[in-house]
Amino acid sequence: MAKVIVVTSGKGGVGKTTTSASMAAGMAMKGYKTVAIDFDVGLRNLDLIMGCERRVVYDLVNVVKGEATLRQALIRDKRNEQLYILPASQTRDKDALDLEGVGRVIEELKQMGFDYILCDSPAGIEKGAQLAMYYADEAIVVTNPEVSSVRDSDRILGLLDAKTERAALGLEPIKAHLLVTRYSPARAASGEMLSVTDILELLGIELLGAIPESKSVLNASNQGTPVVMEEQTDAGAAYMDVVKRFVGEEQPHRFLDDEKKGFFARLFSPTPRNAYAG
Repeated sequence: MAKVIVVTSGKGGVGKTTTSASMAAGMAMKGYKTVAIDFDVGLRNLDLIMGCERRVVYDLVNVVKGEATLRQALIRDKRNEQLYILPASQTRDKDALDLEGVGRVIEELKQMGFDYILCDSPAGIEKGAQLAMYYADEAIVVTNPEVSSVRDSDRILGLLDAKTERAALGLEPIKAHLLVTRYSPARAASGEMLSVTDILELLGIELLGAIPESKSVLNASNQGTPVVMEEQTDAGAAYMDVVKRFVGEEQPHRFLDDEKKGFFARLFSPTPRNAYAG
């Protein structure tokens, strides 16, 4: 039975698309047939992060409007045959999508045997975001450890409770998971950013994981590779931890605490070659 997941947040620039790409790729790496749908009509980015921008011929709007079939628009990843992307249109208006059309696409994807259908939501709380979340079974709420981002995430939780198919039918609410991105335990400990504990108290939802601040996220995105595929990096390892937790595997939380070295570890650890340059 396919599971529909929305990756969402109120605030832009918090890492939703990076998360959608890494969650989808990670699930495919675990053997699940997975598709990521880009709902950000007019501001298409998911195809860039997944490295298939030159292969886009048809998009989500073409399928909804009956201008192409779903099989024509789906792009299969060259690195993993279990991973697919349905890109957004870069030229259409956000009003090109409608609830009924999106529902037909979701249902057809279910019939095609996908295990996970990830909906990469645009920022904000307007129509595009509501379309992305409407048919969801579960939600990954992405937030940065700052007050404005957490406040906007709280508004999204309100929409998940009230503006979805499950709410309309009186079914069990969408299960929401918290993912904190660009997290630094050391900065949280010094009060420069909210701690994961602070965020959990404010939002009151289950913690899925924290992704550490890392240049590897930007580097991977620029190369068209979901960072989860770079498992030797902290960010890649953290995303794989999150994927494992989401699919039901036991995985202890890492990257939540400041792992300070003891005196002798600091004394005998080598100094980076350019640590004091400039």
